[in-house]
Amino acid sequence: MRQLLSLILLGVLVGLACWPLNLIDHWQDLLLRHLPAFSLDGWTPLARGLALAPLVVMPLLLLLQNGAFARGKGSGIPQTVACVEDPEQGEQLLGTTPTLLRLGLWSLASLALFPLGREGPVVQVGAAVAQALRTRWPGLFGGLKPQEVLAVAAGAGLAGGFNTPLMGVVFIAEELMSRFNATLIWPALLVCGAAAGMSQIGGQPMFALGLITNQTGEIEQYLWAIPIGLLGGLLGGLMGRLLLLVTAWVSPIAKKRPIVIGLALGGILSALALVSEGASGGDGEALMSTWIQDEGAWPGRGLSTLAVRLIGPVVALGASVPGGLIDPAFALGAVFGHGFMHLVGGSAELGLALGMAATLAGISQLPVMTISFAIRLAGDQQLGAGLLIASVVGAMAGRLLLDRPIYHALADLQRAPRR
Repeated sequence: MRQLLSLILLGVLVGLACWPLNLIDHWQDLLLRHLPAFSLDGWTPLARGLALAPLVVMPLLLLLQNGAFARGKGSGIPQTVACVEDPEQGEQLLGTTPTLLRLGLWSLASLALFPLGREGPVVQVGAAVAQALRTRWPGLFGGLKPQEVLAVAAGAGLAGGFNTPLMGVVFIAEELMSRFNATLIWPALLVCGAAAGMSQIGGQPMFALGLITNQTGEIEQYLWAIPIGLLGGLLGGLMGRLLLLVTAWVSPIAKKRPIVIGLALGGILSALALVSEGASGGDGEALMSTWIQDEGAWPGRGLSTLAVRLIGPVVALGASVPGGLIDPAFALGAVFGHGFMHLVGGSAELGLALGMAATLAGISQLPVMTISFAIRLAGDQQLGAGLLIASVVGAMAGRLLLDRPIYHALADLQRAPRR
């Protein structure tokens, strides 16, 4: 009973800690509505100011990351992975100071409409809550090892941030601990369920992107899932490869010349926003929601939107700005799958769903997590068969360009000595 209550407490606290991040994400969506791609009102002074915000904010972020906010630099997931592998690093990487610094940097970038997600910060927030509880009460989670407590809480951060309890559980087993067993899964289900419950109370909708209601049969889903899975997986692998290259190139230069590099990268993000009328901005959820609600949206802009949704997240995350790649990868896959089906004459709604799964699996190499996330966000289990094939094929295709899962590759890059 004591362990049961302690796990429920952990889930509730993680869910509560995710509320501010979900609120920032909501504010970002409200700001995006002022851009022409979503408002259909043309360029207003406010919209132009939002599009040019990265030009000012990126140099500021790089200055902060190389100064007073240095401990908040980076996504948050590589830091959590490092602590799961070595819990002794917990206070240094998951303590109150680095967590608050990372949340501050991410909030600033998100409100400036940078094209990045939030799974990095929410994963760190979850692990940081567990770290604080373990430090204050070392015997609170007596039935679990320290690394298991951190992993379960990190997965609960995903559950609390996206209202996706099963995705949080799978992320723990598939990515953080690399094993599925009852001693890990049962506590994870309890903690992630509690965190997701608090997330819904805090306003995170159950189906964040809307509902995809598609009645395509399983056999036809398979036929489409194979080519979309292959091409979407390669696209996800390309995104990951570019992200690693840009991160390795930008980080040492940004340390020496943060303003110059910040102006250059911010200028790229602002240019992408102006060219795409704002479609490049934000984490991608608003874009995907628009296309789910209107199957015929923007068919003529598919290729240009694909380009800006590939380049934008690579530029933002490559500068080690805190954030996540799940939503950007989903958005990139949605644009690809939507455009692919318009080109070949299939169901754009089906292509959007399969493309989302294929691209995320291609960059993350986590097909089971991808399936659970895709079904939860899209809200239609009828597409489960196609999402399964698209995710597995996408993960296999992504390995052709990424020899390591992206989070572990970024963690390796973080640990690599700088010249």
